[in-house]
Amino acid sequence: MRNLAKRVIFQTLNDKRSVALILIAPLLILTLVYFLLGDSDYVPVVAVDASMPEQIVDALEGETLEVIIVDLEDPEAYLKEHENVDAVLLKTPNSTFLMLREPSTKSSKAVQEIRDGLNMVMPSAEGTTAFVYGEAGQSTFDSFGYVFLSLFSFFFVFILSAMALVKERSGGTLERLLMTPIKRGQVILGYTLGYGVFAVVQSVFIVLYTIYVLRLTSLGNIGWVMLVMLLMAGTAVLFGATISVFARSELQVVQMIPFTIIPQVFFSGLIPLDLIPYGLGNLSYVMPIFYGATAIKEVMVYGSGFAGIWGYVLGLIVYAGVLYLLNMRALGKYRGH
Repeated sequence: MRNLAKRVIFQTLNDKRSVALILIAPLLILTLVYFLLGDSDYVPVVAVDASMPEQIVDALEGETLEVIIVDLEDPEAYLKEHENVDAVLLKTPNSTFLMLREPSTKSSKAVQEIRDGLNMVMPSAEGTTAFVYGEAGQSTFDSFGYVFLSLFSFFFVFILSAMALVKERSGGTLERLLMTPIKRGQVILGYTLGYGVFAVVQSVFIVLYTIYVLRLTSLGNIGWVMLVMLLMAGTAVLFGATISVFARSELQVVQMIPFTIIPQVFFSGLIPLDLIPYGLGNLSYVMPIFYGATAIKEVMVYGSGFAGIWGYVLGLIVYAGVLYLLNMRALGKYRGH
């Protein structure tokens, strides 16, 4: 027993990836969480109707808010047209009416600051709150279900493809395949199409199950959701192939997950990018899950069509193209052998 324990200890110490997984990965993730969930310098923007009494406007300006005075005829339309505005506030005969874009951390921060300001002037008044998208008191799953659609469509295909390609490399199958006249690009496309079949089945199954069984609301056409998930799955295959270049076994693929997948979770929409301090929200643009999750949110939460998601779809296509070229270059060394 003692000798077995020693062998396990020395084997682990000789594996740099295992040591990094045990010691470095937790510190890296905790540091990332510290920055992402730390104090945010975000200042909510609230549009106040021009008819609002001056003392209320002064009270709001005394809080951590950016106040805009406008003529608000249609608060819902105004919020839809101005994405930088978090809330609109109108005066009713006896109280106030507050409309927000959707239930989120940003909305909660705006509500807190607005209430603090109103309590200075109208301590006993009870205002009415409404949302353009979603509703008060909805479950966490209703608020973030779209995030898990993108995560699952990416993560499971990534694991499957990365481990399978590592096995092909370690077993010598890939080298023998590249000794034939087949081109490197055809090899990559073959793997992508092969796993793409499972991606199609997975995407259809997950979307239909989530919407019709779990009752996750989708304001837009679910066909666009499936398209995005298919692009996500294809990108995941190529991402897995790229990661497999640096792994010699299935265990090493698992060891890379804390460095390649978990950081992407934080930029998938669980935390509004505007609330992430130090400009770290810009890191989302180098992560494929961001493009997929944002596109799915546009369709399911905002009811957007292709016009609202084409930029994110293009981002996924470009990302997949870059990974395709990287894999082409990586396969060159195997053909050289």
